[in-house]
Amino acid sequence: MLHRFAFLLLTASLLFAPGLLAAQEAEPQPDSVIAVSDDASTDAAIRARIESILSELDGYADVAVDVSAGIVTLDGTALDSSAVERLDRLIGRVEGVVEIQNRVEENTQLRARLEPVVERFQDHLLQSVAFLPLLLVAVLAAVLIGWIGNLVARLRQPWDRLAPNPFIAEILRTAIRMGFWVAALVVALDILGATALLGTFLGAAGIVGIALGFAVRDTVENFIASVMLSLRQPFRPNDLVLIEGNEGRVIRLTSRATTLLSLDGNHIRIPNSTVFKAVITNYTRNPERRFIFDLGVDAASDLNAVRELGLRTLQAMEFVLPSPEPAVWVAEVGDSNVIMRFSGWVTQQGAEFNKARGEAIRMLKETLESAGYGLPEPIYRVRMEEIPPPGSEAVVDTAATTDAEPPKPQPEKAAAQPPSAADIRPDDAFERMVENSTDDGEPNLLSSDAPQE
Repeated sequence: MLHRFAFLLLTASLLFAPGLLAAQEAEPQPDSVIAVSDDASTDAAIRARIESILSELDGYADVAVDVSAGIVTLDGTALDSSAVERLDRLIGRVEGVVEIQNRVEENTQLRARLEPVVERFQDHLLQSVAFLPLLLVAVLAAVLIGWIGNLVARLRQPWDRLAPNPFIAEILRTAIRMGFWVAALVVALDILGATALLGTFLGAAGIVGIALGFAVRDTVENFIASVMLSLRQPFRPNDLVLIEGNEGRVIRLTSRATTLLSLDGNHIRIPNSTVFKAVITNYTRNPERRFIFDLGVDAASDLNAVRELGLRTLQAMEFVLPSPEPAVWVAEVGDSNVIMRFSGWVTQQGAEFNKARGEAIRMLKETLESAGYGLPEPIYRVRMEEIPPPGSEAVVDTAATTDAEPPKPQPEKAAAQPPSAADIRPDDAFERMVENSTDDGEPNLLSSDAPQE
């Protein structure tokens, strides 16, 4: 039993020994050597010095000081707990103080706590009233500079002359306004003597700008694309374009999107960021456009004669341009026919492309058929054979198994007079629809006078 008690005592000693050593090391060492001689005059001087210090500080009016043999005893109440803690640091710096017995408590009376707050508020109010004339001068200077900036930005010249289009001119005006207002802020802060706040404002504005940049990244990208498209002008109003699989006439380019009118009469709105990065096919930029189509003729036909007849027919069409010349060639050999490919050029200023291509197909088909050339549909030949029973000799009918020779092609008829073409002029009703959609009063960044990419 004794051994067990000794073991527990040893264990407890080992556990609490570091704490005791740390407590001993943490005890404050005397800042100065305590003097041997002591008299009442020294204590009175220390007391007078402490009382004079406390009288100059707020919150210590109810603190009583007593000094005996260099030991300072403090009684009473202070404004708050921080004021109580500050007493030890303050009085410990007085020469001759040996020890401090701080018995001061925090004052919890409502009136005592509110009076300093009211006094501070009154002081701030008086300072603000005294500061008003200077603040008024700073505000007037900032407003004057901002007003001058707005006046300069509203001028039509030189901004309209420097900018290639009204959209860029408006961006320049906005930049001018912002520059003047930044200058107004700098001048106002300089008058108030608070130019150090300018760095804080600029830093905060930079952080906010970065955050907004990530939040509205698509909007910023679309805005930059609008600026680039308005400068480059990749198409004109009423141009027939193909953008990301959307085909139609260009109605307008705004600061947000490009609007097309499809050939079916539907409005297509494409974001400018998509237009800027997309592959754009402009069918109107070059007025001459080539059409291509295929026709299948009988495999037994004279292909040279078909080619010459097709070439003459294309050359005889009024809407087909003589230069570049039309062309006919063998594209491929099918299962039941030979594919002939025909091409020709038309001008889009006097002919609608799809109508011209359709009329060329019709006229060539009628010409080939009138000349005796067949345009066969796909034909599949099925061969049926009878399988003899096992052990019997197969009787082969040579007459039945021998493929008949294909019939020789009949002499071709003389080509008839080429058929006349139908009306292939552009649709006036659709053109008026495009013009009405373009002239509806909404802003348009496209201009016929601006340089085109």
